[in-house]
Amino acid sequence: MAEDYVIEMLHITKEFPGIKANDDITLQLKRGEIHALLGENGAGKSTLMSVLFGLYQPEEGVIKKDGKEVRINDPNDANRLGIGMVHQHFKLVECFSVLDNIILGVEDTRNGFLQYASARKKVMELSERYGLRVDPDALISDISVGMQQRVEILKMLYRDNEVLIFDEPTAVLTPQEIDELMEIMRGFKKEGKSILFITHKLAEIMAVADRCSVLRKGKYIGTVDIKGTTAQQLSKMMVGRDVQLTASKKKSVPGETVLSVRDLVVPSRTHSNNAVKGVSFDVRRGEIVCLAGIEGNGQTELIYGITGLEKISSGSVTLCGKDITHSSIRERSSSGMSHIPEDRHKHGLVLDYSLEKNLVLQKFRDPRFQSHGIIKADAVRTYAEGLIERFDIRSGQGPITISRSMSGGNQQKAIIAREIDKDPELLVAVQPTRGLDVGAIEYIHSQLIEERDAGKGVLLVSLELDEVMNLSDRILVMYEGNIVGEFDPAATTVEELGLYMAGARTQERKEA
Repeated sequence: MAEDYVIEMLHITKEFPGIKANDDITLQLKRGEIHALLGENGAGKSTLMSVLFGLYQPEEGVIKKDGKEVRINDPNDANRLGIGMVHQHFKLVECFSVLDNIILGVEDTRNGFLQYASARKKVMELSERYGLRVDPDALISDISVGMQQRVEILKMLYRDNEVLIFDEPTAVLTPQEIDELMEIMRGFKKEGKSILFITHKLAEIMAVADRCSVLRKGKYIGTVDIKGTTAQQLSKMMVGRDVQLTASKKKSVPGETVLSVRDLVVPSRTHSNNAVKGVSFDVRRGEIVCLAGIEGNGQTELIYGITGLEKISSGSVTLCGKDITHSSIRERSSSGMSHIPEDRHKHGLVLDYSLEKNLVLQKFRDPRFQSHGIIKADAVRTYAEGLIERFDIRSGQGPITISRSMSGGNQQKAIIAREIDKDPELLVAVQPTRGLDVGAIEYIHSQLIEERDAGKGVLLVSLELDEVMNLSDRILVMYEGNIVGEFDPAATTVEELGLYMAGARTQERKEA
């Protein structure tokens, strides 16, 4: 008996300048299954899903829906066929309300007037039914990333989509939000919806997927049943070699203090209370200190205060013995601070610049790269090519690739390459492996450990508890703007950290 496929993508080829993003790929989605799509950064996963959603047109190949060949020229065609997509970088209008974003493009009007009451009723019914609690009147700019994702999911449900594409849906979520999303996906499957799920996280695939297709460098490697495979086997299919899933590091030998934070108070952008309420701690040379916590508990504002992205209300920040409390971002950078930011698009890259310009962004005043204000193009190109090779940054046209066109993971690698190559005294790394595949995570972890072992101070902020336990020498847990606990990763458990992160426990800390 022929399989009941709701979607078939047969022999799809999609090319961009200098790169075959999809090279003769066949993918078949069964009705009512969760099908994971796994691959390294730049393997062609998002491109393939963008072809299915009508954002790109393939050079070769056909798409079938319910056994019939279809042509998908744009996302409106995809929606008419019942195909919806939650993108890795959300497609939301920040100054619109939640409700406005959900109905945008499919507004119900009568005599030229929007029928808000019926739209609101449908949105509230959907949010209730699927456990996707949202405030329909909140502005997108004021809600958390996890909430924004719920809005994207409700957009699909509002359009009655039956094939749901999730592109890296957990890259920006907290562990609790990830668990909730997994439950929501299982609920969709029970209702007979079919899900395509792009991810790098092997644990998530093992937890919810029925089958998994693997891509590597634009080519199709194979499809496996999850029940009969292991995370190690999947990582080998994906990277083409055995991957070390846990970092190996020798015991830390901390030296003198490199960063000292005292009684730091940082205001909140979204409400009248302070986001950071008198926080004190130190980071010493030769150690990785990790700030752990559920998103929205002040970690972002604390890092903004330390790196100069946000003005602080009171308290002090000292770097290598120098007071930098009111220094500019450039002064902090030249004093020995590197920063891998949380939002790579807003604070990490100039997206419309080439890769080489982004890599030299903080060094272009260096005599190596300019003379009397004129940039030395050859020196910049040579420098960029060296970093691209060292950090395995994959891009269609090498150093001249426009950064916006690169995959999220390779954008992240570019930022990490630039910040580590500055040879900082303090490396502030916020979610450094967000959206990266296991091979890249293994490499980034080894780079952070190398910085530590070279006598640098590393301040890591991560929502991934596995990463926190794996990399840290000390863990500081933040809850509601305060540090509520300090832990040795060798003497604590994920469960104990979870209790402090949720505010169920707190400990008296001695002054840092």
